[in-house]
Amino acid sequence: MILVTGATGNIGRALVRQLHRSGALPVRGLTRDAARASFPDGVEAVEGDLARPVSLKPALDGVRSLFLVPGTGADADVLTAARQAGVEHVVLVSSITVRTHPHLPAAAENLTVERLLQGSGMSWTILRPTQFASNALWWAESIREHRSIRVPYADIGLPAVHPADIAAVARAALSEPGHGGRTYALTGPARITPRQQAQAIGAALGHDVSVVEISREEAHRQMASFMGDRTAHAVLDLMGGDVNDELLTVHDTVPRVTGSPATPFRQWAAENVAAFR
Repeated sequence: MILVTGATGNIGRALVRQLHRSGALPVRGLTRDAARASFPDGVEAVEGDLARPVSLKPALDGVRSLFLVPGTGADADVLTAARQAGVEHVVLVSSITVRTHPHLPAAAENLTVERLLQGSGMSWTILRPTQFASNALWWAESIREHRSIRVPYADIGLPAVHPADIAAVARAALSEPGHGGRTYALTGPARITPRQQAQAIGAALGHDVSVVEISREEAHRQMASFMGDRTAHAVLDLMGGDVNDELLTVHDTVPRVTGSPATPFRQWAAENVAAFR
């Protein structure tokens, strides 16, 4: 049995579908509200809250492999609950910033969870994705209303990764041998700038999406209003304010692990075009 946490999120939703299609092992999707979950037939929806590890006991019953999206503040207790339930292997979503920007608070938090898992006694696989292609959804309202985006660092390209590609690597790690004790850096197939992303979204929509480059200061004012000062500065560093060679590197992990090429951003845009209409 495989338990997928974050089963209604960008990665988890794709992972549940992929595991269901593969048919290798039975799958459970963890959700806070099983009645509202929409999983493929045959996937068991189970209720639980990662912020309350005691609630996970029924979900973990009989589980041998766990897909874990951390960040609830109870990660140590979740790993303890998994070990006590007999989970043998955990696939953890971390971040490439553990390597590229270890000084950032979120990177330090991810590294802490990685070390907890590595010392847990369970087998592990760690995924370190870069910027998600789905971050472009931040622009959806602006594109719908104004056919434009306002961004800093419009011409700095990062190798954004499709969440389904993260899920594909997770599926392999959960259902195939040879991935224990491995740490995988995950990127898309090429660097792509915000300006190029806007062009790809425009092509999917059938009309141009204009790009207005704004200063870091203006971007920070906008972002800090909903994510806080410190987080806004960290995100802006990762968007282009503090890039380094490691952050810019395109890795071949997705095709190497899955046997299929990494998904280009234009395909993500085509798949999600409805969000921008």
